[in-house]
Amino acid sequence: MTANGAALGIDVGGTSIKVRLVADDGRVLEEQRVPTPREDPQAIALAELVATLGQRARTVARRRGTELGAIGLVVPGVVDEDAGRSVLSVNLGWRDVPVRARVDDALRAAGVDAVPLAFGHDVRAGALAEVRAAGPGAAPGGPLATDTDTDTDTVTDTATDTIAALGRGTVAFVPVGTGLASALVVDGRVVPGGGWAGEVGQVRIRDGAHAGLRVEEVASAGAVARRSGAPSAHDAMLRVLDGDPVARRAWDDCVDVLADTLAWLTAVAGCHTLIVGGGLAQSGPLLFDPLRAAVADRLAGVRLPELVGARHGDAAGAIGAVLLARQARAGSAQAGSARAASVPDVAVTA
Repeated sequence: MTANGAALGIDVGGTSIKVRLVADDGRVLEEQRVPTPREDPQAIALAELVATLGQRARTVARRRGTELGAIGLVVPGVVDEDAGRSVLSVNLGWRDVPVRARVDDALRAAGVDAVPLAFGHDVRAGALAEVRAAGPGAAPGGPLATDTDTDTDTVTDTATDTIAALGRGTVAFVPVGTGLASALVVDGRVVPGGGWAGEVGQVRIRDGAHAGLRVEEVASAGAVARRSGAPSAHDAMLRVLDGDPVARRAWDDCVDVLADTLAWLTAVAGCHTLIVGGGLAQSGPLLFDPLRAAVADRLAGVRLPELVGARHGDAAGAIGAVLLARQARAGSAQAGSARAASVPDVAVTA
């Protein structure tokens, strides 16, 4: 295997898995989504799926004149990157599962074991993508490391300035997806907290109408859909726009509880920027307008953060997984073999 080659990023979510294959020059060779295996408490079905995705990525890479150089896999919940274990993932039903070892075994059985495997946390990987990778790759075949503006020089300067700004001080990345979690980036480095940092969605609400519920049971895309009686958060959003009172109440409750969470993050960590991602962020002003007002209302006397949508949308985790894969590949080239990547030490660009 050469030191180069395409990187496969796999972002495991509570509902779906986002997959992105990126060439060494930054071109997105392929993107896809597949359902997350259900009733898989030992991650056996997931490992087999990753092996299948690895086989396909190798085939696609070879068709494009390159090889599969590395795989990055990121998962939700409390993750011990160094040990390669999922300590706890509520939405996937995992508790102390050796995910990396399971996937290693499946890749070996599928004949895809000659590439480094990086293992990490989905939200910390997404934060990494937001602060270190330039604008999103557009469609398959487009660049990963440029914005979509037509003026290349302007795009490059803008992307560089944005990355430089996000690399200083404290930034919080908060994807609002099936569940809710966060990641702090301080002076360009993700804070792992021994795997426990950022589990804001697991905090139990003590008072008010939602007393007894965890934060993510109200403030997440999954919660909005469930509490609206809708099949998805997107459908719930459409119901809000149509004036459905049940969906409107669920949406407002989500904004209210999410604003509480973001305000505390800002007050404690001194965030100058809050990056909100995940599926719910795709609703645009319907979410961001009331959320900005609610956060500002809670932070009287505190520096208000800039509240922005994720530049990479809900692809941030997969792009972060690509970054981790590249770090693993670089380590493999330098040390002869590398089977893991530590999130805080990644210093690559996409």
